[in-house]
Amino acid sequence: MAKKEKVQEMFNGIAPKYDLLNHLLSMGVDKSWRKKAMKVVGAGRKDLVLDIACGTGDFSIEALKHGVKRVVGADISENMLAVAREKAKAKGLSDQLDFQFGDSENLTFDSNTFDAVTVAFGVRNFEHLELGLTEMCRVLKPGGKVVILEFSTPEHFPMKQLYNFYFRYILPFVGGVISGNRKAYEYLPASVFAFPQGKNFLDIMRGAGYSNVSQQRLTFGIASLYVGEK
Repeated sequence: MAKKEKVQEMFNGIAPKYDLLNHLLSMGVDKSWRKKAMKVVGAGRKDLVLDIACGTGDFSIEALKHGVKRVVGADISENMLAVAREKAKAKGLSDQLDFQFGDSENLTFDSNTFDAVTVAFGVRNFEHLELGLTEMCRVLKPGGKVVILEFSTPEHFPMKQLYNFYFRYILPFVGGVISGNRKAYEYLPASVFAFPQGKNFLDIMRGAGYSNVSQQRLTFGIASLYVGEK
C-alpha cells in the first residue's frame, strides 16, 4: 500500500477522537501554535485561503478569527472532512468554510487563485513532498504566502531527551488506548523524526518556488512555523 493510502486509511480510522487526542497529547499548546501561525496569514491579503490537509477544520476555523473571509479546506480523509463540516455547521460558518476532498499533489484549483495557503501538521504526510509544495505554490497568487506549521525535534538538553521519551513511549500508549489505533500514534513520531527539518526543509521550499523562506521554532523547538512567499 502506498504511503498516501496508508495515511488516508489511518486518519479515517482516528477521525472521531482526533481533536481530543490533539489537545490532550500536546497539552493544549497546539491551540497557541495555530493562533501564532494565523497571525502571519492575517497580516497579508486574506480574502481566500486554501487550508491543505485541513483535517477536522481547526486551522480553517482559526483563519476566520483572524479576518480571512473564506477558506477552502482540502483533505484526503473523508471522515476527517465530515467532522470539519459538522463543526462549521454547528458554528454557523458553512458559508465561509468549504471542506472538500483534495490531494495536495494534484490540486484541482486554477493557478494563482489563493491569497495564502496553509498546512498544519500535514506536510510530513505528503507522499511526494516537493510535488505537494510545488502544487501549493502554483495555486498561490503572486506575492501570496505559504504558512506551514509542523512538528520538529528540540535540539538541546533536557528538552530533547524528554521529547524523545514522550514521543516514542508515552504518546503511542495514550493515543492507542484512547483511539483504539496504536499504530497511528506510532506512525506520528516516526514521521516527525523522518521529516527534513530546519535548513533542509527551507531548501526544499526554495526548490518548490518559494522565496523569503523562514523558520520560527515554537515551544523549545517542539513545533516549527515555516513561511514562504511566491
